[in-house]
Amino acid sequence: MSAYSADLPLTGERTVPGLAEENYWFRRHEVVYRHFAPRCADRDVLEAGCGEGYGADLIAGVANRVIGLDYDEATVAHVRARYPRIEMHHGNLANLPLPDESVDVVVNFQVIEHLWDQGQFVAECRRVLRPGGVLLVSTPNRITFSPGRDTPLNPFHTRELNAQELRELLTDAGLSVDAVLGVFHGPGLVALDRKYGGSIIDAQIERAVADAPWPDDLLTDVAGIATDDFELVDASSRNIDDSLDLVAIAVRR
Repeated sequence: MSAYSADLPLTGERTVPGLAEENYWFRRHEVVYRHFAPRCADRDVLEAGCGEGYGADLIAGVANRVIGLDYDEATVAHVRARYPRIEMHHGNLANLPLPDESVDVVVNFQVIEHLWDQGQFVAECRRVLRPGGVLLVSTPNRITFSPGRDTPLNPFHTRELNAQELRELLTDAGLSVDAVLGVFHGPGLVALDRKYGGSIIDAQIERAVADAPWPDDLLTDVAGIATDDFELVDASSRNIDDSLDLVAIAVRR
């Protein structure tokens, strides 16, 4: 994979494209963007908490307009320089700098677990959505991401959610939840789980914690992961509580 620009350092708070060591997490996030990009076609879209900007730029390929919002000034500058199709703003997600009923879709992928006032944020999403507008949310499944813990393992997360908690958060803000999906490992990643003693995720975390060079075979395997190696399915196909990430579709009726 190509070397990534150093103007936006990898801190663990966001994922970025172009780094072999980060490819698993990047593809795990990218699959959700690719799945839902068609729902953004010809729409006015806000990505609230756009991070590096790769997802907002993907959506910009089909949307009428994409507004990006992030609280980090360095991230805002990076997105403006790298992704000119995005109308980028600096601001707080608890007070979205948009008028009432001004967008058709709000995208919030792998962000809500970082927020201190999740209810306020979802209420703000409902405010800026037009009637019939859609909020798309993805977040790590608390049951599998921080198993058996009351506090998140990731130091950048404030509150992680399970499927029921995510539904309640959205409905309490006056949104209707159309579906909650789950992200799972496909057959190729299941095989890598077996190869690395039960978890390709744990194998990567061990290297990150050790702060040591990656073994060549692990780096090659991680760099070769593709978006199609993940599956995004609903509760009729798999037990949603076993998912890696949760993805909700909520509508302002």
